[in-house]
Amino acid sequence: MNRVAGKVALVTGAGMGLGRAAALLLAAEGAKVVTSDIDEMAARETAGLIDQSGGESLSLRHDVSNPDDWPQVMAAVEQKFGRLDVLVNNAGIAIAKNIEDTSLQEWRRTMAVNLDGVFFGCQQGIALMKQSGGGSIINLSSIDGIIGEADLAAYCASKGGVRTLTKAVAVHCAEQRYGIRCNSIHPGYIWTPQTENYLRDLGTLDQEKAKALARHPIGFLGEPNDIAYMVLYLASDESKFVTGSEMVVDGGYLAV
Repeated sequence: MNRVAGKVALVTGAGMGLGRAAALLLAAEGAKVVTSDIDEMAARETAGLIDQSGGESLSLRHDVSNPDDWPQVMAAVEQKFGRLDVLVNNAGIAIAKNIEDTSLQEWRRTMAVNLDGVFFGCQQGIALMKQSGGGSIINLSSIDGIIGEADLAAYCASKGGVRTLTKAVAVHCAEQRYGIRCNSIHPGYIWTPQTENYLRDLGTLDQEKAKALARHPIGFLGEPNDIAYMVLYLASDESKFVTGSEMVVDGGYLAV
């Protein structure tokens, strides 16, 4: 129950879904957790759950696509806890449109949240982690950062960028001997509000869910904790030799 005891973690998009699951599990395993989200109330709710369970938290409103938000968030983390050991760049959006139907505004918004947000996070995370001798940056990509899906053109492009940006950050930090590791996680279909909304946008929810289920050989869709446990592993010292890796958690989706 103490796999990340004494560590300070920041989880973006912690108000629901994968972000909330990761924040709660990190806290349960001993970390002090900063929950950030563009939905301030949702971030506060996650922090409240941590506090109710005897953990220690801080909640912040945070638009990851806004470069001005990041220094303020990091300053608040440093003021409250004095350090940062784990950064989970989780916040993201998905627009269910193919390349012909995606507007420039939708493209740029997807890139701003999904890719720019990770870029800002890595830069700011490195700056703070260096002060305490290292840490772990965990970037949430997707199976769609490895393959393409017709109805997720902008999303695929943004998550592919996260995949290779992660490797560039990992190599840089390793060469500089910062003690900072950087890895990406590539979930399959995890049953979250975002996934539900995406499938509903494609058509009848039950039919689209059945199609998604059929693409996962394991026979069921993932749950948020399936990803949270990979976050926990990468956040812990158990993964001290793991950097620049892409951790696929997809029920066999990419294996067929």
